[in-house]
Amino acid sequence: MIVRWGIDGLEDVLRETGVSRPLLVASERWLELDLPAAATWREIPSERIEAPDDVDGLLAVGGGSAIDTAKAPSAARGLPVVSVPTTYSGSEWTPTFGVRDPQRHIVGGGGGATMAGIVYEPKLTLELPRAETGGTAMNALAHCAEALYVTGANAEADRSALRGAALIADVLPRVLDEPADLELRTHLLEGAAHAGEALALAGLGLGHAMAQAVGGTYGLAHGTMNAIVLPAALRFNSRYAPDAVRRFGEAIGAPDDPALRVTELAALSGPTRLRDAGVPEADLTRLAEAAAGRTGNRVNPRQAAPAEVEELLRSVW
Repeated sequence: MIVRWGIDGLEDVLRETGVSRPLLVASERWLELDLPAAATWREIPSERIEAPDDVDGLLAVGGGSAIDTAKAPSAARGLPVVSVPTTYSGSEWTPTFGVRDPQRHIVGGGGGATMAGIVYEPKLTLELPRAETGGTAMNALAHCAEALYVTGANAEADRSALRGAALIADVLPRVLDEPADLELRTHLLEGAAHAGEALALAGLGLGHAMAQAVGGTYGLAHGTMNAIVLPAALRFNSRYAPDAVRRFGEAIGAPDDPALRVTELAALSGPTRLRDAGVPEADLTRLAEAAAGRTGNRVNPRQAAPAEVEELLRSVW
């Protein structure tokens, strides 16, 4: 993966990845930027994107929805993706993706995208609203936590996860207090970049399985869902991977109760209960069954049974 900081480096990254005629995948708000494009796709997210025959790559500018949208044609045709993330989601690091319709309901998913380059520009995050700032940063924090204990955990991923967790937990409250501070935004984006790398190196666990099942069903923000369910996943996994959960707690300044600290951080910018996000209690059994069958649960330190997942969801409902 080629990683550069500063939008001025975009042309170099495109050249190094062999992209001269990109399909620009971006919502309307980013089209005012002077970005190279042989063609443009504006519907974000989208389950019907197709890349024209004459493009040789994809340039995804935006949050996780834009980047995931670009991954589908990449996987279908082997086209390289260069990402310019404008949130803290981490999608720019992974070849897997969820397919959502414009109402943000999950309608599919896949893998095999060719993630070739990333350009981080902190200035593009300055106008990110409070809810999206906190939600996507909490998603990044969940990447750090889960990378430490999933079956794919490894020493390199651990280093990225611990660095990312420490940065995010320290800087996020200050960014929410001073959203126009470019230095603070830069540090938060650095934390998210470490989190994304940890995600790519190790993978996702039970927390993400629950967040994906719930958020994808109702079109709810993925980051917000991770913020709500991560404490439950941490409490569950503290029984089966206590050292990993302890190290995560130490990184975020809460070795004795990392789940409580995560809830405190989540509360700074969004809900901490599923009921407050509009999730019906009557659906929890069905949602638990869906989450239990997802890959994140299968690679958890111990796979949770549907009844256990339902208990976890109820604990944060």
